[in-house]
Amino acid sequence: MKKTNLLKLVIALSLPLAVGAIAGLFSAEAIPAWYASLSQPSFNPPNWLFGPVWTILYITMVISLYLVWKSEPAENRNKAIVIFLIQLTLNFFWSFLFFYFKNLGLALAEIILLWISIATIIVTFHKVKPFTAYMNVPYLLWVSFATVLNAAYFFLN
Repeated sequence: MKKTNLLKLVIALSLPLAVGAIAGLFSAEAIPAWYASLSQPSFNPPNWLFGPVWTILYITMVISLYLVWKSEPAENRNKAIVIFLIQLTLNFFWSFLFFYFKNLGLALAEIILLWISIATIIVTFHKVKPFTAYMNVPYLLWVSFATVLNAAYFFLN
């Protein structure tokens, strides 16, 4: 493996996993008290499910980002990386809006933007390396579910 590809792999690993870990730390404090006190929708999954699902999704994001990043430099590739970073930023801030600031309405608006950015990633990644687009479909599906869940919490509380 070339040194530049190894560096790209390390960065691709570090960014999403750090985002997930930091957001998880802030989320964890609110779960036993505030989150547990909310009126919950009937389809709310058990809390233990979120950690494994997000871990798998972050690993998938890492692999797809790395594969796109190591492809030949081109306008589509660079655009895809920028959009990936935008969605990663939105992903990061959703946890703060929902759990730390306890603002269910703003979190709902923000997760809709996140969903749009993930859909855009799928389109732009497909132009660079189609397989990487398909890798992000489970992420889009999970965030679709999370959007419905966020909306349910907003309307119930």
